[in-house]
Amino acid sequence: MVMVAAESINIKATIAKQRDFFATGETRDYNFRVLQLQKLAQLIQENDQLIFEAVHQDLRKPAIEAFGSEILIVLSEIKYVLKHLKSWMKPQKVSTPATLFPSSSYIYADPLGVVLIVAPWNYPFALTIQPLIGAIAAGNCAVLKPSEQTPHTSKAIAQLINKNFDSSFITAIEGGIETNQALLAEKFDHIFFTGGTAIGKIVMEAAAKHLTPVTLELGGKSPCIVDAESNLEITAKRIIWGKFYNAGQTCVAPDYLLVQKNIKSALIAKLLEFVKAFYGDNPQQSPDLARIVNDRQFDRLVNLLDEGKILIGGNHDRSDRFIAPTLIDHVRPTAKIMSEEIFGPILPILEYDKLSEVIAFVNARPKPLALYFFSSNKQNQQRILQETSYGGGCLNDIIMHLGNPELPFGGVGNSGIGNYHGKSTFDTFSHRKSILKNSFRFDLKFRYPPYTMTVDTLKKFIK
Repeated sequence: MVMVAAESINIKATIAKQRDFFATGETRDYNFRVLQLQKLAQLIQENDQLIFEAVHQDLRKPAIEAFGSEILIVLSEIKYVLKHLKSWMKPQKVSTPATLFPSSSYIYADPLGVVLIVAPWNYPFALTIQPLIGAIAAGNCAVLKPSEQTPHTSKAIAQLINKNFDSSFITAIEGGIETNQALLAEKFDHIFFTGGTAIGKIVMEAAAKHLTPVTLELGGKSPCIVDAESNLEITAKRIIWGKFYNAGQTCVAPDYLLVQKNIKSALIAKLLEFVKAFYGDNPQQSPDLARIVNDRQFDRLVNLLDEGKILIGGNHDRSDRFIAPTLIDHVRPTAKIMSEEIFGPILPILEYDKLSEVIAFVNARPKPLALYFFSSNKQNQQRILQETSYGGGCLNDIIMHLGNPELPFGGVGNSGIGNYHGKSTFDTFSHRKSILKNSFRFDLKFRYPPYTMTVDTLKKFIK
């Protein structure tokens, strides 16, 4: 099969071709789905160097971060899906009330049809392929739109997909804003978008014109709260790792710290210690720190360094798209850095006295994609769990909830609509079709006119 150049792809014709292929019913077959997933896994394993090089050219990710967050997590997801797919596809029998005797009730996982997956740039390979795994598993055809902000990875994805899969089943389409607009103007059976809240609103508006359901994986300012009853050594180590992984360009990275004032000085000392331990005295020379994706994002981040007191970092080099891991103290809650998602290696620090202040502070802002709380106090843990709303998170850890396919991942409110990972991705790309099966052996006459049953008799069924 010859690879199709992205610019030559006719979007309307491609979608029509995928609809025709979906109508054949081939994607519904269990064996077909398994073979496609196995093929995808094999392609990733055989081309891991291609993926490595593309991600490195776009983001200069350390090899261990690139492998763990772009390849290992995808292969693990495929393995998990293959293990459970047969059971997910089976009709689910559910209970039936006695009033419907002798019927039985089932839920069927029905594929949606032709779906669109629009991916972001921060984990450009994984966040394109992970939703695709669920789309294939659920029996759909798919159009992929990798991010133009990471052109090398986008090209690698298009090469792998368009060279090895029939375009009537899966197609990757490269391009910029005009391509996105052209895709969003078309009718799909589901749109899966990962990116910022502002663009998420545009996607939802476009989808509404066709009544197309959407999954929006967005972001927001994810707080990290440190209670006085914390192991400061482990807390600091995990915060620094989670914040500066991928140079902070992670949708669930801690966006700001809220630290109990009695331990603030001690925690800051530990934070500074681990910044130096992880990245050395000259972080620009560290092989373990990624780079900012492009000049536009670099300039935006540098403009956030004006307020507060920089405790460490702050130095930057535009020619290298390098920004040092930066901690900022004495940040006002109304500062610009507190009004937008940072999405970079800058961490503001605020203090609090009582936990009720923290809860009120978080609840007064748009619901975040993640929240992290470090404390050994079980009562305080329960308060955070019960009194705040956010997509997901961790107690005494950072970003690691993404590693469990049993946990649905997604936002709430401004941070997103819907979720995925594991079975949740399968469910996202499936319609739960409800079926009641009756029998010809019995036919209860009282259901038909002329009615002989009284309302008083019917009332007995609700007692």
